[in-house]
Amino acid sequence: MVQPAGEDGTREDRAPGEDGQSRSGSPRRRLGKAVKGATAAQAARAVKAAQRTAKKATPKAASKAVSKVTPKAVAKKAAAKKAATRQTATTGQTAAPKQTAATGQPAPKRTPAKEQPRETRTARAAGAAKAAVQSVRSVKAAKREAARPPLLRTTDRLVLPRHPALHIPDTKVVLSTASVYPASTAVAFELAAKLGYDGVEVMVWNDPVSQDIDALRRLSDAHQMPILAVHAPCLLITQRVWTTDPWTKLVRARAAAEKLGASAVVVHPPFRWQRQYAREFVEGVNRMAGETDVRFAIENMYPWRYRDREVLAYAPGWDVTDEEYRHFTIDLSHAATSRIDTFEMVERMGDRLGHVHLADGSGSGKDEHLIPGRGNQPCAELLEHLARTGFDGHVVLEVNTRRSASPAEREADLAEALAFTRVHLATPSRVR
Repeated sequence: MVQPAGEDGTREDRAPGEDGQSRSGSPRRRLGKAVKGATAAQAARAVKAAQRTAKKATPKAASKAVSKVTPKAVAKKAAAKKAATRQTATTGQTAAPKQTAATGQPAPKRTPAKEQPRETRTARAAGAAKAAVQSVRSVKAAKREAARPPLLRTTDRLVLPRHPALHIPDTKVVLSTASVYPASTAVAFELAAKLGYDGVEVMVWNDPVSQDIDALRRLSDAHQMPILAVHAPCLLITQRVWTTDPWTKLVRARAAAEKLGASAVVVHPPFRWQRQYAREFVEGVNRMAGETDVRFAIENMYPWRYRDREVLAYAPGWDVTDEEYRHFTIDLSHAATSRIDTFEMVERMGDRLGHVHLADGSGSGKDEHLIPGRGNQPCAELLEHLARTGFDGHVVLEVNTRRSASPAEREADLAEALAFTRVHLATPSRVR
């Protein structure tokens, strides 16, 4: 057998178990001096274990077992034990034991104990920084909330009481499903019923429910909200809704209105690139209007602007009063974007005004659809005018609530819009 070399470089050709001694002295003394970082007791225990194995095994197996007990192996084992002790003292967790050779898998690597405190300090610093950022955000959010005006909230139907001094017309106040975008059509029905609107105008767009007559009828029945108008899919984003043929869109919109009991179909004038449709639009839409009791109410639009130049996007034009349509829709937000006098347009429409999209605007050049009263359009004056002149159409709130911070704020905005409309539709009774 080959015995590990001693301090003097000599070798012993006999097994240490034969007489318990080697020529260089006792195993305990020799390994105790040679192994740095290990105690004499640890070295002695390792040698005795190897000797016990050697006595029970064959000469070849004993030689292999004893050859593993080198100063380097004992030192490595002692260093690992010390590292585990330090790790336990630092982190409070016991290191996972090494796997045995029987598993056939190498033992998992441990992170050196000296690096643990540094990682812990880094984690604590990152946590403190994150908490500080969240604290700053919370303070800013609280300041913004405190600066906001109080929200108008209502859970009851808003109905003005009958009084001899008040004239309250039978005009229906309707919620457009576009007012809850990007929320669904179903949300619009739910809010209309909750807040006390008289009905719903369905904007036919990419929401599949808005295109499905049976689904709309189920929503109407479930919420007891009549569908009073249908907005045909005339927007850029709805070019492929129902079909790509614009005339087929109008035929399907009319059929939907008839089946759902709606009294009006809102239509935009054609885009200029729809050349054939634009050339035939005035005559064709008037012919369709003569074939049904549903009103085809053509809506005023606005010029598109690029820097200081206006782009003519609609044909025959965005000012629908230039043509002989049977009925019109006045949209106050579009009027603000056009930078025209709203009442002058209303006067030109005369008794052909059959539908109203009520929303405010500031004249900024953008189609804003603000809550009535938040811009510079004569929303209140128009409502009073409609109440006094016997207007027999619907007033539809088509407002933009995309900037609402929450569903509760959207609900409050729609409640405010309804309250504004109800109040200004009520006028003093005429004195006889």
